[in-house]
Amino acid sequence: MNKLIAALIAGLFATSVFAQAVAPATAPATPAVVKAETKAAKADVKADKAEVKADVKADAKVEKAQAKAAKAKAKRQAKSAKAKAKSNAALTKAKVDASADKTAAKADTAAVKADGKADVKAATAK
Repeated sequence: MNKLIAALIAGLFATSVFAQAVAPATAPATPAVVKAETKAAKADVKADKAEVKADVKADAKVEKAQAKAAKAKAKRQAKSAKAKAKSNAALTKAKVDASADKTAAKADTAAVKADGKADVKAATAK
């Protein structure tokens, strides 16, 4: 048992020493590497600007198309309302004309009835 405990403690110390080992130092960046990284960063910024610009243009085109569609819709609705008003006016005129014809027909019927009664009265009076 003592040997087992001694082996475990030795293993514990060995792992703690290994964990504290110094990491290898990284070499300082050379001017060529710094220049390449700077160039890559500038290219990324340029690409981002181009992407934003393309997005703005696309959004503007969408807004323009939506405005055009709304204008066309308003124009169609106005035209439809005008046609409906014209149709309603024609219908009203037809109703008035029909009413006038009906009134004239009633008057004519009354006159014919009166003439018929007068003729019957004249015929029976002879």
